[in-house]
Amino acid sequence: MTPAALQATSDFYSTNPFTRVMRTGLGALERVWPSLTVRAAYRLFGTPLPPRWLRKQRPWPEGWRSERWAFEDASITVHSLPSAPLVPSTPQGPVVLLVHGWGGHAQQMLPLAQALAAQGMQPVLIDLPAHGVSRGRVSNLPQFARAIEYTAARLAQQGHVLRGAAAHSLAANALAFAASRGLRIERLVLLAPPASPYEYTRLFAHAFGLSEATRAGLQRRVESREGVLMSQFEPQCTGPNVAAPTLVVHDREDRVNHFADGEAFAREIKGARLTATQGLGHSRMLRDEQVTSAVAAFIAGAD
Repeated sequence: MTPAALQATSDFYSTNPFTRVMRTGLGALERVWPSLTVRAAYRLFGTPLPPRWLRKQRPWPEGWRSERWAFEDASITVHSLPSAPLVPSTPQGPVVLLVHGWGGHAQQMLPLAQALAAQGMQPVLIDLPAHGVSRGRVSNLPQFARAIEYTAARLAQQGHVLRGAAAHSLAANALAFAASRGLRIERLVLLAPPASPYEYTRLFAHAFGLSEATRAGLQRRVESREGVLMSQFEPQCTGPNVAAPTLVVHDREDRVNHFADGEAFAREIKGARLTATQGLGHSRMLRDEQVTSAVAAFIAGAD
């Protein structure tokens, strides 16, 4: 991430009043107790922002039903239409797993779910741990990957054919990692993926005014506790091991995960296709009819 890109992304997050307050507090703590600052930063780094209590959860559209699955020390909430039952039964057709990004929620994926349903597929949306209506207070990228693997395995155990999966932002990085580790999936869609978790720690440190020493301590703490290095999530590590046909969608004006990140995944995954959008930024692509139609067509194999 270039200095200009880092500054632009940091500015994007720094407009949040919560971020400004925490920046002041962490800056003061870092000067007097550096080791405690690393522990506090680790906790904050794993806390989805903005906090859920600041966001009013809208009711789900009629016809959707939800089921909560216990997962680690939190939960995953699975949302589906009645035509895609989540209890053991006769398989109802190809399932497509849809996963929101960091600080997001499953309802953000509803426009894509509707496009998939129109193609005769069965969209299954999840609220990841500590997001949406799922339990949990903290999460991280490795847990995202484990949650995706767990959800896919349970769906397969119940007799569902996993036709594809589409994930946004940080969850796209997690999905690519899971696919590189043998996740059984026919088609893969990465929406605005970040190329480097390391760059996320730089963004976090920049947004909260933390020193490089604190950032490095934060990275070591995440890696040692999760048992995986951040570099293992980068495109050059995951990409060559992804076998499924892959579509990468990225906007040229994305201020959170820059367009070069999407290019990196498309370059490293053999045969991957990159679709560039313009003027949709980081999240508006999830509501764009052209994008959702193209993604649904790709997963259906009708493109």
